[in-house]
Amino acid sequence: MNVKITRNAAKVIKKTMELEGNSELKLRVAITHAHGDHAHYGLDLDTPKENDVVVSTDKDIDVILDPSQPLLDGVKIDYLYLPEEGFVITNPSKGNHGDH
Repeated sequence: MNVKITRNAAKVIKKTMELEGNSELKLRVAITHAHGDHAHYGLDLDTPKENDVVVSTDKDIDVILDPSQPLLDGVKIDYLYLPEEGFVITNPSKGNHGDH
């Protein structure tokens, strides 16, 4: 499985992970809602469960994924400041280039 994290997103994620109590946690990407070939994604800090896969990224952030969810393979995590500040998670490899 593959995950891409942009530089902006990595800065925000690392800052959150450095907070007290978060040092042993990893970033989880999950599907919050799916319909057809399209999914909406969410982020959380968590510990890996028995069937999870932990993917290392080039930003030194380990990401937890559920291998039974094919729409998680290839997700891209970005953090935008405009027009609204926040995370944007897409999966261009599956044709998902943003929420609708």
